[in-house]
Amino acid sequence: MKAMILDAPGGLDRLRLVDRPDPGVPGPGMIRVRLHATSLNYHDYGVVSGNMPTQDGRVPMSDGAGIVEAIGEGVTDFDMGDAVVSCFFPEWHEGPARVGDFATVPGDGIDGYAREAVIAPATAFTRTPKGYDHAEAATITTAGLTAWRSLVVDGGLKAGDRVLVLGTGGVSIWALQIAKLMGASVAVTSSSDAKLEQARALGADYTVNYREQEQWGRPVHDWADGGVDHVIEVGGPATLAQSIEAVRIGGHIGLIGVLTGVSGQVPTAALMAKQARLQGLIVGSRRMQRDFVRALDASDIRPVIDRRFALEELADAFRHQESGGHFGKIVATW
Repeated sequence: MKAMILDAPGGLDRLRLVDRPDPGVPGPGMIRVRLHATSLNYHDYGVVSGNMPTQDGRVPMSDGAGIVEAIGEGVTDFDMGDAVVSCFFPEWHEGPARVGDFATVPGDGIDGYAREAVIAPATAFTRTPKGYDHAEAATITTAGLTAWRSLVVDGGLKAGDRVLVLGTGGVSIWALQIAKLMGASVAVTSSSDAKLEQARALGADYTVNYREQEQWGRPVHDWADGGVDHVIEVGGPATLAQSIEAVRIGGHIGLIGVLTGVSGQVPTAALMAKQARLQGLIVGSRRMQRDFVRALDASDIRPVIDRRFALEELADAFRHQESGGHFGKIVATW
């Protein structure tokens, strides 16, 4: 089979397409999946760029979608021919958060899904949303589930809530779509007026260009008539103070990303005064993903895909991600 591997110490020029032995037939509790798509995430970029070192020859990519080709003894969740999508934490099936590192995450601690076929435990996958193609399905594993968990599982999102999403990347656009599905109003930030126009076309109720309005927290707070109920905080230290300014007293900030750095000052007095909950999170469990898929099955949401690349073009796909010009998700298909 064909597989993309990453030579140590990492870097986009160290991604190579190679031939690997066929994985064979699945044993008890396992399934064989013919993979057809993956989607790019900030975490994947951290691995392939070498900023998050991994084992030499690692197969990258945490998201994988395809078709079940064979099932092992005892597997009851799937039949041959089922369309499936991977789980970010294959060993976190349900319950509260149990994993605080990436040792078991495909594409980082173990081989990922930039390959043609894989044998894995059946519990490492769920069914895909009805009607989704493989590329669309691959976007739910990391970005989609992160947005779902922050808003619905951790935040208890309900109709009439006001949500702030930072930027227009994969998690943020998924959050916009989920929030609108649930009957919430949404504010979106971006440095691009063109992207803000795209966000409005998806239902954004309020937009602000943070290049033109660096202190955007107060305008968002005022738009929400006393602060937003939820913030999808993907920026990190350089944006957190404005997110705290924007949130309502007793609101919820989902700390998801570190786009502006991995450490920095937290305005503790402001956070205390807001009595807001600052919730760190990394994706979610298989149970959360199954619930998310059921919600998508009952809706007409389709993920926003900015551009599709071939597997052998994976380095170019990451270069497109590096440019910051994308809106929504970038995927690779084969």
